This record gives sequence, C-alpha cells and structure tokens, in this order.
Amino acid sequence: MISGSNLVWSNRQRAVSAKQLGLPSACAVVDEAWPMVLEAERSESVLGGLEEIGIVLVSDRRIAALHDEFMSDPSPTDVITFLHGEIVLSAETARREAEQRALRVPEEIARYAVHGLLHLAGWSDIGAGASAEMRAMQEKILRRALRVLC
Repeated sequence: MISGSNLVWSNRQRAVSAKQLGLPSACAVVDEAWPMVLEAERSESVLGGLEEIGIVLVSDRRIAALHDEFMSDPSPTDVITFLHGEIVLSAETARREAEQRALRVPEEIARYAVHGLLHLAGWSDIGAGASAEMRAMQEKILRRALRVLC
C-alpha cells in the first residue's frame, strides 16, 4: 500500500510560474486528502499494486497531445490518470479555472490530483451518475483536506 510519502510530484512545464503553482501548498492538501482517498477505495482500485504514484504537471499543449494519443480527443483537459500510477495535470488549465472560479491555483491543482487518485482508487466518471458521484466524493475530500491551506 502506498503512503502519502510515495506521491512523487514533478513540474514539467514552464507556462505557470512556481510561485503561482504553490506546489508546497498543493502537496500539503493532497497529503491531507490521502487517507480519505484510501477510505473511499473501491474493489476496482489499483492502489494496492502501486509502489508510487507520479503526479506530473504539464502544459496545455502536452496534455492535449496525451489526450489525443490515449483518448482520441485533441483538446486540452485538466487531468489524465494512467492506471500504472501516473496522474498528469495541466498547470495552465488549473490556473485558468482557478482564476474563473476565484480560487487559488494550489487548490485547483489539489482538486485535479484528488480526482486522479480517486480514479486509481477505483472510481469512474463515465456516465452522468458515476460522474456526479465521483465529483461529490472529490469535493467532500477536498473540503476536509483544504483545512491545511487556511
């Protein structure tokens, strides 16, 4: 089983400054969320077979290329989760969404990371009902985990 310390973050983009990203804050929120993700684990979870989880921040251009390659959709997206334990987040999308919703960028990055972790924990967002259920769990976990940013 992976502990929170086996979440490995890497920033592979230059579009959003390190200061704007606030990765130490985002990491703290995700570390706080980790036990809640484990509590929400479902039978389809792949977490037990992973030694570490990579959380990688990329540009819109890079995530659009991945989205096209793996899902035949050439548009940028917020997060893509690979069941081998890699979660790819768009830093540019996080910044844009945070600005539109009057949130801090680290909060939006944490949201995408929790979303990816829930996928690894066996949650699906395919279909309206599953998507609504997953989003509700994601936001419940985030509300509790965001205490560390206050």
